[in-house]
Amino acid sequence: MNGAAGATGAATDRTPAGQRLHDLDAVRGFALLGIFVVNITFMASGYPGNLVTDPAYSSLFDDLARGASAVLVDMKFYILFSFLFGYSFTLQMASAERAGAAFRPRMLRRIAGLFILGALHTVFLYGGDILMTYAVVCLILLGMRRVRDRTALRVAGVLYGIVLLSLLTSGLLVDSAAFLPTEAEALVNAEHATSAMLGGWGDVIGHHLSGLPFLVLQSATFQGPTALAMFLLGMVAGRRRLLAGVLGDEPVLRRIQWIGFPVGIAGGLAYALGGGNGEPLAVAVSAATAPLLTAAYVTTLLRVMHSPPWAFVRSALAPAGRTALTNYLGQSLLGLLIFSGVGLGLAGRVSPAGTTGLALLIFAGQLTASAWWLRRHRYGPAEWALRWLTNGARPEKVRTAGVSRPARDR
Repeated sequence: MNGAAGATGAATDRTPAGQRLHDLDAVRGFALLGIFVVNITFMASGYPGNLVTDPAYSSLFDDLARGASAVLVDMKFYILFSFLFGYSFTLQMASAERAGAAFRPRMLRRIAGLFILGALHTVFLYGGDILMTYAVVCLILLGMRRVRDRTALRVAGVLYGIVLLSLLTSGLLVDSAAFLPTEAEALVNAEHATSAMLGGWGDVIGHHLSGLPFLVLQSATFQGPTALAMFLLGMVAGRRRLLAGVLGDEPVLRRIQWIGFPVGIAGGLAYALGGGNGEPLAVAVSAATAPLLTAAYVTTLLRVMHSPPWAFVRSALAPAGRTALTNYLGQSLLGLLIFSGVGLGLAGRVSPAGTTGLALLIFAGQLTASAWWLRRHRYGPAEWALRWLTNGARPEKVRTAGVSRPARDR
């Protein structure tokens, strides 16, 4: 391992190990909420996936709810989730080193497990899966795990630059209307998609699989390169343990807030007013500014969690972050049961504000359930199964009485 990679264990810690891990878990839990606020809109209706507004929800209040999500949430939390994946990659490396195990075979088994879970997730629960994309991109990260920090940062910058350039080129030189359905056609497609969501298992699975070509295309052109760029940034941050010694009073946190909020919100407004996902230029503006708003969110959360009156925020979010994979899959399961025809059949019947409120309500339940589960078990169910596959040995499932140890690999 080169000097940069070795920096994973070189920093001097200023906070207890448990608190460091709880900080990381809490940020991951926060990212999980943002991901769900976006995903639930696609679980609830066929209209967002077809880039049109449901005529049943076109009031000013509905437009404001959609606009708020576009400005404050859309595209921000995928970036954060990907960054945290790269950060956790360094924890996996450290875990293998402590165990005296070869890292590459362990990680290849983990990647295979993620891909299998993602495939099952796509077919049966939700067609907008990210696990398969993460698994494929992680193969590249695995091959780059020994590159120097400077190289990783340069590659990340080039990748993200290529994504932005492709969006700008598409917006300026390509007539997207020539490739996209007309609004009338999109409305018909959206109505058919919503009807399929309200059908039986065959219809639901067919609806999920019908979006697979677009999912592959999006992963190849946008989500995949973006994820790899964030993986690399997260890997460098993990090597340098940037989240390990945060006290909450660092001046750099305030500077990030002062820059990130105005620039990020301005970019979100331009994205929302410019047409959202249907307009490449609007997406380019959002992609360019979303990382700044995401960074401002994280620094604000860190400052809040390290303020004594608000320390409970960390305790509330961390269990959900420790069981993020279980919660991510659980969100899709609940979305299926609430909106599809195999459950309550509410697809197309919940307003934009209603879906956001429902996401917050479900996430609050997940916070409670995650805390309850981890008082009795060391890992979430999905984490336990993935750990078994990763390590090639059945992990301890139930906590030892009186012992509360944070898992060190994520």
